[in-house]
Amino acid sequence: MAIKERKEREKQEMRNLIIESATQLFLKQGYDKTSIRSIADDIEYSPATIYLYFKDKDEIFFVIHENAFEILEKHLRQNDVIADPFERLAALGKTYIEFGLENPDYYDLMFIMRAPMEQIKNEEKWKSGECAFGYLLTTLSACLEENKIRQGDLYVTAVQVWSFVHGLVSLYVRERMCILMMPDDATREILYNSFDLFLANLKK
Repeated sequence: MAIKERKEREKQEMRNLIIESATQLFLKQGYDKTSIRSIADDIEYSPATIYLYFKDKDEIFFVIHENAFEILEKHLRQNDVIADPFERLAALGKTYIEFGLENPDYYDLMFIMRAPMEQIKNEEKWKSGECAFGYLLTTLSACLEENKIRQGDLYVTAVQVWSFVHGLVSLYVRERMCILMMPDDATREILYNSFDLFLANLKK
């Protein structure tokens, strides 16, 4: 192997090690308690070494943020086999809700925290977000073409659907659903039933 290729491989391996450590620390103790120093201590390198690969904490968490979107997309794409676009829309919404409920830390990073968005400002566009939103647009477009839902502007409808499921998940992730004073399984059932009612009002 050429020296240049070996160095590139070693560089990528170190980046992967840093991201893996940062991800595990983030999932265990949250964003605020995960620092460059704590990552360095975990992988037994100096903080200065990490700065050779990432300019700051936000850049590290941007990669974690992108990886989380890849996980979400894999879950969403499992619904590709559903031929009826309205049934697929229903499945997409429930998959999105389930992902948020089962991965609250990832969801917080992806859709609530501002930190990754600072890094995204330096990118040409938010590729991961556009991919997930694009899948919703494609499904809704098919629903409109087949007259499965009330006619309206595609983008307005998409934002309406996304806002609704995001609101449900955000209330749960930020522990605001405790106002119901119900067991967790009952609270989750209410979230799914709320989405069903929303779809019933959207359906033509």
